[in-house]
Amino acid sequence: MNFPAARSSASQVLDLTPTAKRISWCALFATLSACAPTATDHSGADSSIAKLEPGVRHIENFPEFLPDPAEPLNRAIWGINKGLVTGIVNPTARGYRKVVPARARESVADFSRNITYPGRLANNLLQGRWKGAGEESLRFLTNTTVGIGGLFDPATKWGIPESDASFGQTFSRWGWEPNLFVMVPLLGPSDDSHATGAVGDELANPLNYTDYRYLTYGTYYNELSGKSESAAQFIQTESDSYSGTKYLWTYGAKESQPDWSASPERDLPTLQTLNAATIRPKDPDFLEHGRQMSVRLTSTGKNFKFNCWLQPTNAPLVYVSPGLGSHRISNMTLALAECIYQQGYSVVTLTGVYHPEFMEQASTVAMPAYPPIDEHDLMVAITDIDQKLTRKYPDRFGKRVLVGFSMGAFQALHIAARESSEEPRLLRFDRYVALNPPVNLQHGAAVIASYQEAPLEWPAAERQERINNAAHKAVKVIGLPPEKLANPPFDATESKFLIGMSFSLTLRDTIYTSQMRHNMHVLQSPLSRWRRDAVYSEILNYSFHDYYERFVIPYYQELGIGRKDFDREVDLRTYESRLHRLKNVRVITNRNDFLLNADDISWLRSTFDPSRLTLFANGGHLGSLGTPEVQNELIKALQGLK
Repeated sequence: MNFPAARSSASQVLDLTPTAKRISWCALFATLSACAPTATDHSGADSSIAKLEPGVRHIENFPEFLPDPAEPLNRAIWGINKGLVTGIVNPTARGYRKVVPARARESVADFSRNITYPGRLANNLLQGRWKGAGEESLRFLTNTTVGIGGLFDPATKWGIPESDASFGQTFSRWGWEPNLFVMVPLLGPSDDSHATGAVGDELANPLNYTDYRYLTYGTYYNELSGKSESAAQFIQTESDSYSGTKYLWTYGAKESQPDWSASPERDLPTLQTLNAATIRPKDPDFLEHGRQMSVRLTSTGKNFKFNCWLQPTNAPLVYVSPGLGSHRISNMTLALAECIYQQGYSVVTLTGVYHPEFMEQASTVAMPAYPPIDEHDLMVAITDIDQKLTRKYPDRFGKRVLVGFSMGAFQALHIAARESSEEPRLLRFDRYVALNPPVNLQHGAAVIASYQEAPLEWPAAERQERINNAAHKAVKVIGLPPEKLANPPFDATESKFLIGMSFSLTLRDTIYTSQMRHNMHVLQSPLSRWRRDAVYSEILNYSFHDYYERFVIPYYQELGIGRKDFDREVDLRTYESRLHRLKNVRVITNRNDFLLNADDISWLRSTFDPSRLTLFANGGHLGSLGTPEVQNELIKALQGLK
């Protein structure tokens, strides 16, 4: 398994303080939540949900995060920061990057780092890091002279190491641990310690004492320009980017290292699944090459957003349907779109039905859960998109294809099986391709529930500390170079916990959004857009079983849909004979996908002949989706459509 060095869109741009730890934990959980399954569970077991009073913030089997007593104010500031990034910084930065050569931008960055040497020197000395002070001094001397005033960086070429240091880091070394989360206007997330340190960093910046203050703003904008695209992407894909940023900051800003020790026991399926967090387009500008469009839906009357990359001449049109918590411009969705587009197909990407964007724009029910309704809403959206594109670009599209991964793959197979019973006006597909589909959502929910409870394997006295440490390790791991990660430092309990946590976050967003749309008065904490800590803490104690028992079943029973209906529709075996006959279906998956058991693998092999089914030995759930082997099989599955 390979974790390439990554920098989060959240931390790269939305945290712009000099002490920032630009490493993504949010990227891990946002990506993994794309695969979260849902299912009813009628085992009769008692719900594990805690009876929380409003304001109680303890969450079982979950990391601890910085207190946020000023959450309403912080969210308001975050809203302004988001608007600046998406409305001003990113649009202008796109033009800046096109006009100003990369080498020139690098020189501005080199100059900015070189000129702020006094702050790094002072903080290395304040921390007693004499070697670091010497290295920074040697770098400054080298780059100022040979590097022509710091415009170039020969020190790095000559192997002189960097020794970054800031006042926030110094305060941490002196024992000032952060006590509360702070959102700083224009700068982004911080805490009481690092925000104070940022003031010291600015006071130590020589540019602030010159008559050329525009240099400060210029270097600052240059830094922003290289990060704005990933920041805007993060803001759009995260259903609550404020919460994600706060979670990230708690562990990303830590100056200390986690405890890297781990038991020798490893769980290969979950370790390989974590690799899904590293899947992204090969071209970092691929998103910019396409277009964001919207269509007014005939089902809800609301504008529904989608992204598309269209070939200049007639080509098959492929719709990519992601996992239930995934977004139309999430990295995994974009990676698949890029793979398909480069082979001469036009591509449209959609947002998953469990993502709040889909729920608020396209859902005809208060909460997603029942496959036939969710898929009908999805098909109405696709049909409306297809009609708009056909009107706008006549004679540009050939055959239609639906490619789904994870829950999107389950839905693709479900739609294929039920196609003959759908409304005649809805679009029909010439090919269905399912990547890593669950077969039975009840089984998937049971597996995820066991992962959510994985920390119970640790002694109670040290459980919370080990949970926090696992989260801390996740941050540091994503920032390490790939050559150091041949053997990921997660034991079986840790990798299961991290995956279980990602699904908990997806469920949190689904429940919160559903109750904001249709409050069933199940939650004890008040629902508010400005103060969410209490209600989030309550929701995070819910399992998928709780979601169905307390929300879904009561709601759908009022619509005349009962438990037996759910039991029938969440299992693809219900449509075995239809799927067996369909020759335009392709399935690609892994034997060690934890959402599949041995019976599921046997069922897939008996239902789909070898020409329609590809089984890889390893990869976990979606963990191998970025590999050449899987992407080659995906392209093979599209053959014969041109």
